[in-house]
Amino acid sequence: MAAPATFRHPSADVYLEPVLIREAIGDDVRSMPVWKRAIDVTGAGFGLLLLAPFFAVVALIVAVESPGGPFFRQVRVGKGGRTFTCWKFRTMHRDAERMKAGLLSMNEASGHIFKIKNDPRRTRVGIFLRKTSIDELPQLWNVFRGDMSLVGPRPPIPAEVAAYTTAQLRRLSVEPGITGLWQVTLRGRHDFADMVALDVEYALHRSLWLDLRIFALTAVAVVRGEGSC
Repeated sequence: MAAPATFRHPSADVYLEPVLIREAIGDDVRSMPVWKRAIDVTGAGFGLLLLAPFFAVVALIVAVESPGGPFFRQVRVGKGGRTFTCWKFRTMHRDAERMKAGLLSMNEASGHIFKIKNDPRRTRVGIFLRKTSIDELPQLWNVFRGDMSLVGPRPPIPAEVAAYTTAQLRRLSVEPGITGLWQVTLRGRHDFADMVALDVEYALHRSLWLDLRIFALTAVAVVRGEGSC
């Protein structure tokens, strides 16, 4: 039997096998409900229009404090193993990846998640943007395009997906989201297995009521300044 075809995102550093991913997920791949896409398009569309001036100000501040582009782009894996470019405001210095090698021993998270308290790679503006979750707002463009949803599992990086078990691949059965069940449940905690398990739980039991509950909990967390630190 011939090996399944592989594909590669132009800027990805890991090959994925979407055929295998789809086979593993099987019938678990779920079509997006009409109500959910309607909320996504309406919310993201209005958000992009209303926040455009604010985006310009934030982009200018980011670029002034730390030379370089104001946005951070990274390859993420979406529904069914399809890759896309995820957008955020840049919160770290341009040489953050180079600095990461010397900080690996300080990692406080598990799996393919890298988190350390008082990360020296972050800029002063970046700390504020993460604490208030403002850095995530450019993902409204991903939502409007259909790459993501307002609520859903966290979009993983290719290297993370390559290490998934068959059960964990169910995380890819729905569109990823800007906020989700694990974000409002494990604030400040970064256990990889628990994070993936909660995302799978959401994928299996997605509903309008659950989305509204996650929206409400996210709003409370943002007001309290409980974003990523």
